[in-house]
Amino acid sequence: MQATVKWVDGVQFLAESGTGHSVVMDGPEDHGGRNTGVRPMEMLLMGIGGCASFDVMSILNKARQQVSDCRCELTAERADAVPAVFTKIHLHFVVTGTKLKEAQVSRAVELSATKYCSASMMMAAAGVAVSHDYEVIDLAQ
Repeated sequence: MQATVKWVDGVQFLAESGTGHSVVMDGPEDHGGRNTGVRPMEMLLMGIGGCASFDVMSILNKARQQVSDCRCELTAERADAVPAVFTKIHLHFVVTGTKLKEAQVSRAVELSATKYCSASMMMAAAGVAVSHDYEVIDLAQ
């Protein structure tokens, strides 16, 4: 896996993945930025949500669950001192579909948390308190 981060101006950077996808990172205006992109720590948090969501959807698809929407709502706390590392991260999955089996959703979230999501496991190994929960919205009811 490869990526390149290129300085643009001030505290704005353009990151490009090895697969050719780009994202702008920028700082807030009070730090010399123009607020045109995500902050690097926001990018880490979104990456964890993306990694876990990929796992959950993959597992639910293999279980033949009829998912119409899956959302991962992330909340994080950071240390007050420099470096302002993450101290807590919580992933809340909202899975919507028809005739969903709650046991399958629970299993998918648990497997992501304990076996598949490299990003959240890396944070947990670094001492971040990572937690997960979910809710199921069944459109058939």
